Amino acid sequence: MTEKMLLRTPLFDLYSAHGAKTIDFGGWDLPVQFSGIKAEHEAVRNRAGLFDVSHMGEVLVEGPDSTSFLQKLVTNDVSKLTEGRAQYTVMCNEQGGTVDDLLIYKMSDRKYFVVVNAANTEKDVRWMKEHAEGDVTVTDVSSDYALLALQGPLAEKILSALTDEPLEEIKFFRFREGVDIAGRNVLISRTGYTGEDGFEIYASPEDARALWEEILRAGESDGLVPAGLGARDTLRFEAGLPLYGQELSDSISPLEAGLGFVVKLGKEEAFIGKAALAHQKEEGVPRKLVGLEMIDKGIPRTGYAVYRGEEKVGEVTTGTQSPTLGKNIGNALILTEFAIPGEELEVEVRKRRLKAKIVETPFYKRSKS
Repeated sequence: MTEKMLLRTPLFDLYSAHGAKTIDFGGWDLPVQFSGIKAEHEAVRNRAGLFDVSHMGEVLVEGPDSTSFLQKLVTNDVSKLTEGRAQYTVMCNEQGGTVDDLLIYKMSDRKYFVVVNAANTEKDVRWMKEHAEGDVTVTDVSSDYALLALQGPLAEKILSALTDEPLEEIKFFRFREGVDIAGRNVLISRTGYTGEDGFEIYASPEDARALWEEILRAGESDGLVPAGLGARDTLRFEAGLPLYGQELSDSISPLEAGLGFVVKLGKEEAFIGKAALAHQKEEGVPRKLVGLEMIDKGIPRTGYAVYRGEEKVGEVTTGTQSPTLGKNIGNALILTEFAIPGEELEVEVRKRRLKAKIVETPFYKRSKS
């Protein structure tokens, strides 16, 4: 039986020069770290980090009925979008479970750029095509794009050295097309997955290598470092951003995951999963995502069982030693009746029950100064 070849981004050949250690991530050969997860995490929180996230999927939704189609497909209110704005949203199945969480960029009334999770790209495109209604086309354009994420408090300063574009005018969840960065034509958005300020840069695969090197060079004196999946995970987790397959799945609803702000039950359209989510809202969600801080010494890991007394009440979705806080923390999806702030629970770590308490999330919020 032949081993399946891992997919590689256009930047793969540059990883080794920066000391990258790569892993299989959903079928992609991607860097888990360069200089080290904690060092990269700290750089993004205090200076800046540059991520290659070219594995993400991109889908074009085009046609006169694009808006009405997306309104029926996702939970958020796409009609509120204007050109040049992006929106975070969720696609649900009829049971209210999550097909995927995604970003929608409105390019025009007839054209939307949708960014989906890498491992879900094929599934999502199939789902979108199966549910397409009216005069609309759905096209997987993932191979046309590479994606770099420059994240951290110095991101704007660093990128400004490579463009005449007034980056300060691109506000949070806004984007611009046709921007010149270091002589390359890109789409740039003020978005990210770290809890910090920053930009995501969509470029052609041919331009990605030069952009990567130019940005790293421009940020060298400001302490910019290349960063991998490990730091991306600890950063997003501290900031309360969900990861599909852990905080979200086809059996976990956005309401259970604490994403009620993207579920617009008031919009007229009967979007997929609306009835199930309305029922959950009315009756109360059966499970709830909570933050845990360990009292006993031990790290809560994904999949570890959570107990109240002898009753198993849920399990850990993500857990780590927080580089920012220096504490062992986790997210857990537990029965709602036990989701009380300050409540003590136990996490089963290597066959030992260790004490933890429910704490407020997100664990980290950046200061807006």
